Amino acid sequence: MTVGFDMRTVPGSSRWGPRGTVGATFGVQLTFDAVSLAYGDIEAVRDVSFRLDPGEVVCLLGPSGCGKTTVLRIAAGVERPQAGRVLVDDRVVAGNGVFVPPEKRNIGLVFQDFALFPHLTIVDNVAFGLADLPRQVARTEARNALRRVGLSQYEETYPHALSGGEQQRVALARAIVPRPTVMLMDEPFSGLDQRLRESIRHETLLLLKETRATTLLVTHDPVEAMSMADRILLMRQGRMVQVGTPEDLYHRPVDMDAARFFCDFNEIEAIVEGGMARTPVGDFAAGALREGDRAMVMIRPQGVTVAGAGEPGGREGRVETSRFLGESQDLSIWLEGLDQPLLARVPAAGAPRVGETRGFCIDARHVLVFASGPAITI
Repeated sequence: MTVGFDMRTVPGSSRWGPRGTVGATFGVQLTFDAVSLAYGDIEAVRDVSFRLDPGEVVCLLGPSGCGKTTVLRIAAGVERPQAGRVLVDDRVVAGNGVFVPPEKRNIGLVFQDFALFPHLTIVDNVAFGLADLPRQVARTEARNALRRVGLSQYEETYPHALSGGEQQRVALARAIVPRPTVMLMDEPFSGLDQRLRESIRHETLLLLKETRATTLLVTHDPVEAMSMADRILLMRQGRMVQVGTPEDLYHRPVDMDAARFFCDFNEIEAIVEGGMARTPVGDFAAGALREGDRAMVMIRPQGVTVAGAGEPGGREGRVETSRFLGESQDLSIWLEGLDQPLLARVPAAGAPRVGETRGFCIDARHVLVFASGPAITI
């Protein structure tokens, strides 16, 4: 007997329409040049500069209140910058005495709350942005977009009859149907449950690549940013902190706070001696830090591994707690010389039990070293 898996049972998976059927556009370059905006004494964004290349999907990442949504509103034309310029290709749309209103920028918008009109049918919601077209032509275009997101059967129903995931897909169809050159998305998946969110953002990314629109997506979720972005713009307190690929920001964060945004860490204080940050769990290359500098050694939990029999370099530790996570197991381990347990994430198969003493090694690929204070005399 053959056992199969029916993808129709996965919310938001195969119910999307055939790929390659959505209308494409020509992506443009979106540039922020030293943009600033304050509300009274509060600086929402300060001296923000970046450039999105045509067709690129970029995630604007940062904690709540850091200025992400303000950047999006400035790009959309909902807010006017007080300093700097916004350009679409080489055309200034804000700044230098110029302000192009939102409806003249050929920009698509997808909001966190979907912003569907409750009194309009689904097909009329999608056709809303096609007011310049004859009604029947607009409805035909809207039906094509609904077919691509897999919701043709709901075109004459109303938003309240749809689930959150289906409403999100309607909002996406409405945004893409005018074939915008720039797509702006503000936390579009945050209201969805975890399983549904993963499938919808996967299909959304495929759809964005089909449209070729230049996309700026706001999120506070680093996993979402890494899974969707060609590049990530990391913001903090109204400023741009770091710009790069997901690999750049994960492996080469600019500072400790940037590192912490992408992962939990074991953090161990150290002193640099002979070019190494020396800790009770091992010595690690200190990079550009100088002799006597105080350092913070940051070790990802997945960088703490169980030593094999006879493996050199392991340090003995006792497992204090263990938490089963399916394929992996989270452990807290007491090692001599540390004043708090070391956290480890190891494969569940063969993981040591609570109370067991084993050898543990540190994988240097999961270690970051930063300066943490003034140098001391050795």
